[in-house]
Amino acid sequence: MHIGLFFGSFNPIHIGHLIIANSVLERADIEQLWFVVSPQNPFKKRKNLLHEFDRLDMVRAAIHDNFRMKASDIEFNMPKPSYTIDTLTYLSEKYPQHHFKLIIGEDNLKHFPKWKNHERILEDYGLHVYPRPNAGYSELKEHPCVTLTDAPLLDISATFIRENIKQGKSIKYLVHHEVESLILSKKFYHS
Repeated sequence: MHIGLFFGSFNPIHIGHLIIANSVLERADIEQLWFVVSPQNPFKKRKNLLHEFDRLDMVRAAIHDNFRMKASDIEFNMPKPSYTIDTLTYLSEKYPQHHFKLIIGEDNLKHFPKWKNHERILEDYGLHVYPRPNAGYSELKEHPCVTLTDAPLLDISATFIRENIKQGKSIKYLVHHEVESLILSKKFYHS
């Protein structure tokens, strides 16, 4: 099976993530898309970063009705820091029957050559790249292992959503309604 991997903190997962994921699923040569939730780095205390299991729960709530999407906690038990190449290698060993492809935003393409073993990621896995505002040009757009995927140009940020919550403003339509219910019932991001 061809599986796209969408890495992120998903703090929280929002409608932008879901629209991009659905667009990639509809237009790319993948059969499933896995949201790989990045754990909290123990050496960096990010004040607004929810515990990884809470973020995983929100991803599960957001995609529960889409059998082609899956929430993955694969990095939770990996050595820190976990590099993308290490996760890809681990997944390939654990699931040899699958072929994995990395999904990244166009804004990450410019810095991709700085990633650990970026050449190996390109050659062994390849990239599905979705458009991002103000991404700028990258020569990697022309690489044969890079597929530009048509998706809406979205600029919804988790930071904006967290600020709305802190200010007591609505997040309706910015997140899946079940994610909104989780955030409100558990009082995520209120302090």
